[in-house]
This record gives sequence, C-alpha cells and structure tokens, in this order.
Amino acid sequence: MTFPPLNEQMDVIRRGTVDLLPEEELVQKIENSIKSNKPLIIKQGFDPTAPDIHLGHTVGIRKLKHFQDLGHQVVVIIGDYTAMVGDPSEKNSTRPRLTHKEVMANAKTYQEQFFKILDKEKTRIRYNGEWFSKMSFDEIMALASKFTVARMLERDDFSKRYSSRLPISIHEFFYPLMQGYDSVMIKADVELGATEQKFNLVIARQIQKEYNIDQQIVLTLPVLAGVDGAQRMSKSLGNYIGIDEPANETYGKVMSIPDELMYPYFELISDVSLSELSDIKKQLDDPNINPRDTKKYLARTVVKMYHGKKASNEAESAFKRVFVEKELPDTMPEFVLDESSCRIDDLLIHTKTADSKSNARRLIQQGGVSVNGEKVSDPFAAIPINSEIILKVGKRKFVKISPKK
Repeated sequence: MTFPPLNEQMDVIRRGTVDLLPEEELVQKIENSIKSNKPLIIKQGFDPTAPDIHLGHTVGIRKLKHFQDLGHQVVVIIGDYTAMVGDPSEKNSTRPRLTHKEVMANAKTYQEQFFKILDKEKTRIRYNGEWFSKMSFDEIMALASKFTVARMLERDDFSKRYSSRLPISIHEFFYPLMQGYDSVMIKADVELGATEQKFNLVIARQIQKEYNIDQQIVLTLPVLAGVDGAQRMSKSLGNYIGIDEPANETYGKVMSIPDELMYPYFELISDVSLSELSDIKKQLDDPNINPRDTKKYLARTVVKMYHGKKASNEAESAFKRVFVEKELPDTMPEFVLDESSCRIDDLLIHTKTADSKSNARRLIQQGGVSVNGEKVSDPFAAIPINSEIILKVGKRKFVKISPKK
C-alpha cells in the first residue's frame, strides 16, 4: 500500500473536524505510518440504542471513510455492552437500560447501514462484548481503579447533575472507562466522536497509558443540526433524515433545511471533493447565485449517495411537480377503510402519517394537515369516507384513502 503524502492526508482529515488532540502526535503517527507502510487503526464506537441510522450518524461514518480512502484500517466498535449502560453525555438523567437482545436486534440493522458508506472488505466490526463478557470481577475492579470520582465529576453533565442533586447511578461512571478499554483492546491510533464525546475520548488516552498502550489521537466532529436548523438531528425530535427513507422523502427534507445549513451539510454528510467544496462555498457567498439552486444540488447529491442517480433525478422531478407546480405526486400510499367516517387524529394513525395520537394532534393544530386541499384544524373532526380522499400531512406526505366497496 502506498499512502498519500502527509499534507494531502491532513487536508482530508481536517475536513469538518473540530478537535485534533494532540495534532502534532497525529502528524508523527502518519509520518511513521508512511515510513513503515503500516496503516493506522481508526476507531469509532456505536451504541445501537435505536434501529435506524440518520444523516447525523453519518458524520462520523464519512470521516471513517476518509481514513479508509487514505489507506488506514477502520475498526467499528458495536457497543453491545456499553449500550446496556447508556452513554450519559449531554444527559440530565440516567438512561433507561436496554436488554442485550434489544441491542443486538438494533446492531444487525446498523451493520447493514454502515456499508452503504464504508467498504465492507476494508472494515473490521468488533463487539465490545467480546472482552467485557469475559472479564472477571477482579479485572473490572482493576479497570475501575484507573480513574477517580473527582475526575469523573469534572465532566459537565455529571457536574450539573451532582450540583443540582439529581441522581447519578454508579454504573454510569463505567461508560467512559468501558469506551477507553475498547481502545486498549484494539490498540486504536485515532478515535472519532462528536464534540459531546470529547471527555470520553480523552479518558481513553489515559486508560491506554495505564495499560501501556500508545495513546490514541482524539478527533471530534460537529453535531449535525436537524432539518429545523434549531436542534441536533434526532429521531425523537422528528427533525431527522433517515438514510433508508424513500428518495422523494429525502429530497423534500433536504430542500426544507434553512439556507445556513447548506455548507455544513455539504461538508459533513456529502461525498463532494475538497475542491468542489471550495467552489460551493464561493457560490453560497455570491449574492448573484440563487441559493435554491445550490440546495437542489445538495438534495440531488444526498439522494444519489443512498438511492442512485436515477432515483435522484426522479425525486427532483417529483418535487417540482408537487411543490413548484402544485400537482399531486404520481404515486402515494393507498389505504382502504371499512368505515363511513373517521376522526382525523385516528386517520393519521391508521395511515401511519403520525406515530402517536399526541403527534397527530400537534400536526393538526399547527395547520399541517389537509383533506382534499382543505386544512383541518380540529383534531377531533370526523372525516367522511364515502369516496376517495387525499390526505396531506406536513409538506411531503400524501396518502390516498378509499372506502371499502
């Protein structure tokens, strides 16, 4: 393997990066890697606490792909044991514990989605249960002795909870220790994580030192804002774009993001080159260029990455018909109801356009629901089902509902 020159590697690695700690050690590691023709071990851990990956998760996965393209060895740690503890980062309460069965079911989906970005043949998948399930109590105590409670309480989230007299369970202290021990077991040279993970990643350096392992470099990445532009992308907040969502839905969601998110999205979740990224920055700064054209290119790019060029072009055409020319989509989910009428909030549940009654009522009260082009604002309104109707929920969801014959 012939590695790219140091400067070229550093340009790629710095793309979208917040912290490189310490950067001079990374430079030394890369120089040694080039001289010895030996790849660095690049690590990122994922706790499969939910079954689906959204674009926010892909920020780190894309950075792993950057390292992979530079010739380094990517190791993805599936936290089947850390997920049962729950990462307390940015949390003001103890996470509910998951069962190992729940975690493993989610992990299966994660792996399928990882390889939409990573090269499967060049990726090592490890489960941290491989070592944690075999540790004796004596070994667990030895790991616990590597760190102090006082140091743990320097962590912002623990500190706030402690000063506010909110409970902190002892098992939560084990999470950063376990994450650090993962780095010991695979001898990680670099570990990636979101900025909120910085404390855990730095602890891993100390844990490696305690076990006489060369210390890893800490690389942190920004947290991706959701389509609302206000909060981090999250399924629970409803502001996410799932990588397995239909092409039309993905295109429409990207088109709905605030203009100021375009450059971060291009930089963090797209596969455009560094030179093209520079051109995009100039376009966005140019008042003579309509930002909507750039946003359409972003939407096409994201859809193409996960669905292909044909689906990308079709999604753009569908978006134009529905949202620019105000036509109905060519295809939409169809439901048949054996009822003469149905309450509108129940209708959203039946058609799976809302995942709960509270969410359905919120959408209705906010003016996001219409039947045959007429807005419905009363969540308890009865909708006649005596002929075919078109239900629209939000900006992009259309459903055809017919009475049973």
